[in-house]
Amino acid sequence: MQVPAATCLIPYQSDKIKSSRKAQHNNKITIYSEDEQPPTGGPIVSLSFCVAPTKLSRPVVPPDQPASLEASRVREKHREAEMEAAARLPLPIVSALLLLLILSPAATAAARVAPPRMQPLATAALRRLYDNSNYGKLQLNNGLALTPQMGWNSWNFFACNINETVIRETADALVSTGLAELGYSYVNIDDCWSYVKRGKKDQLLPDPKTFPSGIKALADYVHGKGLKLGIYSDAGKFTCQVRPGSLYHENDDAALFASWGVDYLKYDNCFNLGIKPQKRYPPMRDALNSTGRQIFYSLCEWGQDDPALWAGKVGNSWRTTDDITDTWKSMTDIADKNNKWASYAGPGGWNDPDMLEVGNGGMTFAEYRSHFSIWALMKAPLLIGCDVRNMTSETMKILSNKEVIQVNQDPLGVQGRKILGEGQYGCHEVWAGPLSGNRLAVALWNRCSETANITMKLPAVGLDGSAAYSVRDLWKHETLSENIVGTFGAQVDVHDTKMYIFSPAISVASI
Repeated sequence: MQVPAATCLIPYQSDKIKSSRKAQHNNKITIYSEDEQPPTGGPIVSLSFCVAPTKLSRPVVPPDQPASLEASRVREKHREAEMEAAARLPLPIVSALLLLLILSPAATAAARVAPPRMQPLATAALRRLYDNSNYGKLQLNNGLALTPQMGWNSWNFFACNINETVIRETADALVSTGLAELGYSYVNIDDCWSYVKRGKKDQLLPDPKTFPSGIKALADYVHGKGLKLGIYSDAGKFTCQVRPGSLYHENDDAALFASWGVDYLKYDNCFNLGIKPQKRYPPMRDALNSTGRQIFYSLCEWGQDDPALWAGKVGNSWRTTDDITDTWKSMTDIADKNNKWASYAGPGGWNDPDMLEVGNGGMTFAEYRSHFSIWALMKAPLLIGCDVRNMTSETMKILSNKEVIQVNQDPLGVQGRKILGEGQYGCHEVWAGPLSGNRLAVALWNRCSETANITMKLPAVGLDGSAAYSVRDLWKHETLSENIVGTFGAQVDVHDTKMYIFSPAISVASI
């Protein structure tokens, strides 16, 4: 629950918010000096004496608009008053407050959570090929999504056929299979969890037939497994399956989600009343931030209004395309569309080409391997979409490939992209992306209907054509060579992908 602050909170009303929304949103911001800590998800123990002595103040991410000059003057007056109040405090009280600040978990959280940023790429060739100049201009900083989210979502396999037993058993399966240990931490409930209408107090209600224990009990169970619970709503009057939406209910619904212990919100785009998404999605961001709970904010706008251009300041990920289906054509089309926005992704906010279809039966093993490889390279969210309680060994082999997952979760955070398309129809493709440690991930993707030899010159992917490289095969889990120079190629089966990491070779003379 948000702790009410006193004079350190400045009332704020956005001119861009209609009067009807002004009644719904108490748009308050905390004014920070330049040397103060950025917002974090944990409670911040404040030595500002403008808050009640026994309360903890919790900062929120401020809206887009800068504070006014008058707000700055008020801030300075508050700071002067705080200093005078501090000077009058007995020394033991000051010492106790300082000790509380040092020992607080929030102190370590504040040190750990920094504004997301990306390290510059090492060479001009890499900077040219893997342009990330659009990243970071508008990035949301709520301490989340420093790497793409990983977990499971109910929609692709179950659609509306969900209940609390399915969610509990899925959490169990993520742990028992070892997938949770590999990073699949979010258990996300999609549409159809809620009752068809709001309750007497205008609150969202879990469907009593399918979720009789309620969402909080389910969140407690999932948290007990070391996992996180996600939920679904819609930036419209109704959800896509005609359950109550959250448009104009953002504050109440966000507070409810936080009280249940929700860790993730997927926010859809149906029944949106024709209102631009740039107006509908920020209010939920502000509402989530005001709860004081760190909640991953996933925008599901379907890419209709090019969210990569504006969503970085709104959410932690944004859908760049329409819904995926379990077909080769859908998967490849979506990969191409998502590729367009590569320069906008990075730590704190990611392009989202939709959930994984691996294991749902509509594609071959080779096609699913390509699906997983390209999603990992594109730094897409890795959200499993199959029934993990009943996976085949082939599905498990793909989803549990630790080396491919490490490409996706690499801290450098540069989205990989398509570099080359050769062959008769341009279907012999080379995708690549830089990694930390001066390494490069490369995928040779055969989108043709025949087995093909795909070859590339190393400078084409940003490597030094005269230098030697060690090459690691991520699907064979073996190092192929310690001395690749100039060119590299491999035979790739129909619709399959081979994936590698190129690392600078270490010569004996240099040791």
